[in-house]
Amino acid sequence: MPSKQALLLAVYEEGVQRLLDRVEAAAAVERDPWARLQKAVAAHLESILDASAYARVLIRILPSDAPEIAAELKELRDRYEARLNRYFSAISLPREHDATIARLALIGAMNWTPVWYKEGGKPVQAIARELLAPLRALAGVKASRGRK
Repeated sequence: MPSKQALLLAVYEEGVQRLLDRVEAAAAVERDPWARLQKAVAAHLESILDASAYARVLIRILPSDAPEIAAELKELRDRYEARLNRYFSAISLPREHDATIARLALIGAMNWTPVWYKEGGKPVQAIARELLAPLRALAGVKASRGRK
């Protein structure tokens, strides 16, 4: 059993690192906070829509599913969420809205995408733009449709 847990941890860690690398590379090219967040969301979606075992493990395995390594899995998840939070906290939402709940709802929506996404459907960039549309509306920011 310990080797099974070690394998799960290694796959999860590799998946988080791949996700981080992809998001960082995509977001690095943008200066505008909304454009940077949209690039990060699109990169996250591309990563989890990948058919690799890494993507499936990241989405399907919760720390509570593996109590022996729950702390390590949570630390990895938190490392990624902290990075995404850096992009999220750069946008401005009205004070009457809870930014933490908005960020967690966005992550939940992104992570649910593999359930309904159909190959050949809407492009990932369009999905990312749509996922951010409610937040943009709250902030009074119009989306740029010119970029893909």
